[in-house]
Amino acid sequence: MLERGYGAVGYDAVAPNARHLVLRHDLDMSIDAAVTTAEIEAELGVAAHYFVLLRTEMYNPWSDHGRRQLDRIAELGHEIGLHLNASLYPDDAAALDRAAAEECSVLATLTGRPVEMISFHRPSSALLGRPDDIAGRSHSYQPRYFHDIGYCSDSRGAWHHGHPFDHAAVGEGRALQLLTHPIWWDRDTARDPVAALDYFRAERDNVLMHALADNCEPYRAARGASPDESIEPTNG
Repeated sequence: MLERGYGAVGYDAVAPNARHLVLRHDLDMSIDAAVTTAEIEAELGVAAHYFVLLRTEMYNPWSDHGRRQLDRIAELGHEIGLHLNASLYPDDAAALDRAAAEECSVLATLTGRPVEMISFHRPSSALLGRPDDIAGRSHSYQPRYFHDIGYCSDSRGAWHHGHPFDHAAVGEGRALQLLTHPIWWDRDTARDPVAALDYFRAERDNVLMHALADNCEPYRAARGASPDESIEPTNG
């Protein structure tokens, strides 16, 4: 995209008829994969928006490791926003607004930085194109970011809106919001979603085994201080 004359800008600076690229990354599964992406972008001299889930089983942004990784992303010049799972809250605009405000406050406390943008995790059709702010903040599916400019996403590990280079907005030299999920582009598993998720699961299993060894004497006595990730579970 950079070679086609596009420049990366933030949501607040995008102009529909300019070669502006809004880079968005939703952290659905891995903060570590996001750091890799953030470092590559920093080397290219571009800044992006990284949206973090707070209520997820996939990672813990409050762990020492998680906080260090988020700090690293911010130190590289990227913006950190909230990735809000609206399905966890009542289907009521006021309730969702309160929940978003609370999660933004928590994320701001975690990162020590203001949270100014929200993206929705697996949004319902009612949220796509919603014109109103939420919790006093813009969100990535408002018409000016979702309809007035081009939109392209790699959701579920594939370009369901077509490849970015083939997007009509790019062909016309107009602005584009490009959403990618770092998990799909990490390591050599790129372009194979199942392989990427298998690798991610193995990494998480390894982290859990080492945490058990660090914190549970019987497990450490049986498996050692550095358990082998290939250990087969026992019956019973």
